[in-house]
Amino acid sequence: QVQLVESGGGLVEAGGSLRLSCAASGRIFTINDMGWYRQAPGKQRELVAVITTEGSTNYADSVKGRFTISRDNTKNTVYLQMNSLKPEDTAVHYCYADVISDWSRRYWGQGTQVTVSS
Repeated sequence: QVQLVESGGGLVEAGGSLRLSCAASGRIFTINDMGWYRQAPGKQRELVAVITTEGSTNYADSVKGRFTISRDNTKNTVYLQMNSLKPEDTAVHYCYADVISDWSRRYWGQGTQVTVSS
């Protein structure tokens, strides 16, 4: 069984910063892409950022220049550094990992709330 556990969400004022972490554990052979989605109330889920095993990254236009995704392959952990936060960044943020294991598939974290006050 593979689990993804997120941490780091919370309440912050506009212009502030937060760092999200997501650690994968269990019987893992390797992990391909890792990333973050978010979903705000009444809105569709959107891809925020993705990072490959080699470290190539891609971002949603709405977060480019403000958010940075990184990963530590030795710890099976992905991070999302969020700077210059805006009220429109308020959402539940979900991490994912494309895990190669006995049951190779995409696994999801439990979600962590990020709230940015104006």
